[in-house]
Amino acid sequence: MTINLPSLDTPPAGAIRFNSDSMKLEVYRGGIGIGTTNQTGGWWTIDNASVGIGTSSISGSSGGSGTRGVFGGGETPDTNTIDYVNIQSTGNAIDFGDLISSTTTHMIGGCSSLTRGLFGGGRTPTPINNINFITISSTGNAQDFGDLTSATTYPAALSNSTRGIFASGSNNIIHYVTIASTGNAQDFGDVITSGGGKGCSSSTRGIYAQGASIEFITISTLGNSSSFGITSAIGQSALSNAIRGIFAGGNPTNINIIDFITISTTGNATDFGDLTVSGAEMPGTSSSTRGVFAGGNRPTPTRTNVIDYVTIMSTGNAIDFGDLTVARSGAGACSNGHGGL
Repeated sequence: MTINLPSLDTPPAGAIRFNSDSMKLEVYRGGIGIGTTNQTGGWWTIDNASVGIGTSSISGSSGGSGTRGVFGGGETPDTNTIDYVNIQSTGNAIDFGDLISSTTTHMIGGCSSLTRGLFGGGRTPTPINNINFITISSTGNAQDFGDLTSATTYPAALSNSTRGIFASGSNNIIHYVTIASTGNAQDFGDVITSGGGKGCSSSTRGIYAQGASIEFITISTLGNSSSFGITSAIGQSALSNAIRGIFAGGNPTNINIIDFITISTTGNATDFGDLTVSGAEMPGTSSSTRGVFAGGNRPTPTRTNVIDYVTIMSTGNAIDFGDLTVARSGAGACSNGHGGL
């Protein structure tokens, strides 16, 4: 006998569901009745931070209410500045600290877990193999983590909650580390197309653009990358939530194009909208709902401090967010609420 249960038009506050797209548990944040009359309803990802159903706020990085985006290094010429923003608000970046002075660099890759951010590779001006780490929720100077398997510029960095990946750059090597520990990177495999790029991820799949080619890996395994599709330009920046990857800007003429993909599929990128100003070499990072692109060459050789933002699951042009503390290009970026967490 088949029993058909009626669906709920509006679930009760505190209802739990499993989202088969993001592979995460979600809690329904209602409006009237869970503490105040001004809360917005909707399904919010549950992470290992607290979720206050009976309070006036819901905390947790993936929930979208307190995700911190961090930007490290870059070319002004070279700087070791680290600054940060609250991705869900708007406003100018705030000073966080400095990268290790001996690794002041640009063309650097950034990735992170819920608690720790990593910045690796780059050049000063020769390619380097250093990895720095920070605790995202605090402020202060970076510390030494270890070394990549080889020196590289512009590695496409991405991560899930446990493993950080630095892919290609000035060679075809994919390096990986366990974010919660410290130590040198190990060999993961090889990319199809070598060259500088930017990466993004879901909790299972890593995506990076090498030139105009998009490639992917399964983060928890080892092996060479596979072809995904192509983007509109070479050298685009990247960010994502668990479902959608966003690519923006690019060379050779500093364009303003924003593209998007669905991470779980394969195929060419689709038009999303435009940046506020054309640019390239800008770091990107995200919460589960919003992505930010910061700095870059707009246009070369002028470096900017502009931060743009987009709503990831919509389409449309970027909106001005605020400014970095220092105008620069080629910085690394990470957050405690991106698509891999």
